[in-house]
Amino acid sequence: MTSEFAIAVHALVFLEHKGIVISSEELAKNVCTNPARIRKVMAKLKRADLIRTKEGTEGGYLFFREAEEVTLAMVAEALQISFVSTSWRSGSPEEKCCVASGMADVMAGIYGDLNACCKDLLKQRTIADVKRELFHFAKEKGTFLEEKDGGKKRWEQS
Repeated sequence: MTSEFAIAVHALVFLEHKGIVISSEELAKNVCTNPARIRKVMAKLKRADLIRTKEGTEGGYLFFREAEEVTLAMVAEALQISFVSTSWRSGSPEEKCCVASGMADVMAGIYGDLNACCKDLLKQRTIADVKRELFHFAKEKGTFLEEKDGGKKRWEQS
């Protein structure tokens, strides 16, 4: 798995939280990566209809869906992510040993099963769930700044 999944989830939660059009530069600053990388990930999310874009000097990205309806499995699907994979395969189909000639196919099946398990789990979690968990942890740590009526309220650690 690449970091694209983390970038996408982070960006979607941030966009949903802000509720406005945000540029790739501002997203990149919040995600702590570069704008080109953000644009690459966001293009995939747009193709999957998970975000909208606005062009021009006031342009950027907008989360327009209900956060409760967007599952992490939808994000993974948009990015065409494989959670468990390997670029190396043990054995060789040309070997006369059944272990050496068959292990790669057996392992590929195991990896496929693991990916299916991951996607099933991610169908149960939404962008709203991630945001709730994030803000819960921030509140517990006393690091959450909440904007209210133009002012800011800080939750202090107890």
